[in-house]
Amino acid sequence: MNKLRPAMQNGKRATREIMEAAKPKRQRTKTAKQEGTTKAVSPSTFHTFPDPADVAQLRCQLLNWYDKEKRELPWRTLAITEPDLNIRTYAVWVSEIMLQQTQVATVKDYYNKWMKRWPTVQDLASATLEEVNQMWAGLGYYSRGKRLHEGAQKVVTELKGQMPQTVDGLLKQLPGVGRYTAAAIGSIALGQVTGAVDGNVIRVLCRLRAIGADSTSPAVTEALWSLINMLVDPERPGDFNQAMMELGARVCTPKGPVCNQCPVKSHCHSYHKVHVKQEQKSKKLLRKLEGEMSALPDIEDCVNSGKCPLCPSEPWDDELGVQNFPRKPAKKPPRVERTLTFVVIRVGDEGEDEYLLTQRPNKGLLAGLWEFPCLLLEEGSSETKQRRALCTVISRILGAPVTESLCQYVGEVVHIFSHIHQTYVVHSVRLKNGDTQTQTKNAQWLSRSALQEAAVSTGVKKIVKLYDSVASQNEQASRGGKRKKLGVNNDKKTQSSKKTKLSAMKSGGKQLSLSSFFKAVKEES
Repeated sequence: MNKLRPAMQNGKRATREIMEAAKPKRQRTKTAKQEGTTKAVSPSTFHTFPDPADVAQLRCQLLNWYDKEKRELPWRTLAITEPDLNIRTYAVWVSEIMLQQTQVATVKDYYNKWMKRWPTVQDLASATLEEVNQMWAGLGYYSRGKRLHEGAQKVVTELKGQMPQTVDGLLKQLPGVGRYTAAAIGSIALGQVTGAVDGNVIRVLCRLRAIGADSTSPAVTEALWSLINMLVDPERPGDFNQAMMELGARVCTPKGPVCNQCPVKSHCHSYHKVHVKQEQKSKKLLRKLEGEMSALPDIEDCVNSGKCPLCPSEPWDDELGVQNFPRKPAKKPPRVERTLTFVVIRVGDEGEDEYLLTQRPNKGLLAGLWEFPCLLLEEGSSETKQRRALCTVISRILGAPVTESLCQYVGEVVHIFSHIHQTYVVHSVRLKNGDTQTQTKNAQWLSRSALQEAAVSTGVKKIVKLYDSVASQNEQASRGGKRKKLGVNNDKKTQSSKKTKLSAMKSGGKQLSLSSFFKAVKEES
C-alpha cells in the first residue's frame, strides 16, 4: 500500500493537470455574453488514467516487454555504457536529431560514422560546415546537420564545452532542440523524470485513451504531454520513453497494428472498442458480458455528451478499427516545381571528365549543399528563353561564353521533398577545350569520384544516375551504327565482285586475250 501511495498521488496530480490544461483562460464575462461564445469544458476522465493502480500496471507491463523485445541500437548501447555524462548527452543529442523524420534503419550507419569521426562535442565544433554537410549527404532535412554543428560550437565557445544538464537548459541553449528532443535527451542521457511525446507516442496515447480530436491541436497536444508526464516511470524515465516509442514503431504502427502482441492492450480503449464491435457483429455477446461492459465508460458515452474537447468529431469507422485514432487534419498537397538543370562537363588535366557544381545559399532548402547549375522554371515563360538565361549564368561563373547550341536534352528526374514535388529537367553541356576555370567562390569542378563524396543531395545523385544511363545508351547506339555502316560497305564490295564475275561469265565461251585476262583480274581484286 505504501508503494502505491506515491503513484496514487501522481495520478491525482496528473489528472488535475489535464483538467487545468484544458480550461480556458479567464475572459470578461460581459464580453463573452455579448459575443455569444460558449465556455470550453474539461476533458472527460475517460481519456486519462484516473486509477493509480492502472498506471503502475501499465508501467510494469510496458517495461517488461521492452526489456525482452527492444532493438539493440548503437545510441542505446552508448547511452548505457558511456560513463562520461558530457559525452553521453552529446551522443543522445546526435541520435535524436538524426532520428527526426528519418527511419531507424537509415540512421544507424550515419550515426556510427558520425560518432567515429566526431566522438565528442569538441570534435564536432572543430569541424567545418562543409565536412558536416558531406557527412550528412543523403540523410535528408539538411538543416539538422547545420544545427548540430552550430550547437556544438556554442557549447564549446559559450558553455565551456559542457553540454546543458537539464531539460530547460537543453531547450533554451541548443539550436534546433524543441520540447520533445529536450525531454528525450533529458530522460535518456540525464535520467530526468519527464515524458517525451513524438509521433509514435502520440499514436499510442491516442489509441490507449481514445483521443480522437485533431492530434495537432493545442488542446490535444497539452493533454498528451500531461498524460505522458503522469505515466512516465520515475525510476526508469529514459527506458519508459524509449519503450513507448518502440511500441509505436513496431506494434502500434500507423497501418496494420498487431494488437495481439501489444503488452498494454488491456488498457487500450480502442482495442476494447474493436473487441466489443466484433462481439456485437457476431451476435455472441452474452447478457452477463453486456452487463459488465455497460458498467465501463464507452467512447460513445463520451462523444454523445458533446462536451469533451478530446473526443472525435467523426463517427467510428468499423473498417479502420484502432486506426480510427489518432485523427489528423488533411495534409496540404506538396508544391509542384520544375527546375532546369545543366550537367556541365569538361575534360580535366588528367584526361577524365569533371563536372561543374555550384553551392546553394546557407539558408533555406538544402542549405550549403552543392548542385548542378539550375534555374527554377517559371510558368508562362518559354523553356528556350530560360535555357538561354541559364547559359548566361554559367557563362558568368566561367568567365567564358556558353551557348545554347551546346545543350543536349537528357531527361527528367522526379524527387519528392516533404513539401515540394520537384522535377529536374536535365540537359548536358560538354565544353570544348579552352579556359573553363570558375570565376566565383561558390562554384567548383569535381571529378566523378570527388562528386560521389561531396556534400550533394539525393536529387543530384539521381541526376548523375540518369545522365550515366542515357550516356551508356547513346554509346551503345553509336557502336551499333558503326557496325551497321561497316556491314553496308562489305555488302557493296561483295556485290561489285559478283558483278565482275557475272560479266566474265556473260562473255560466253570466248577466250580472253592475255592482256584482257590480267585486266579483269586486276579489276576484280
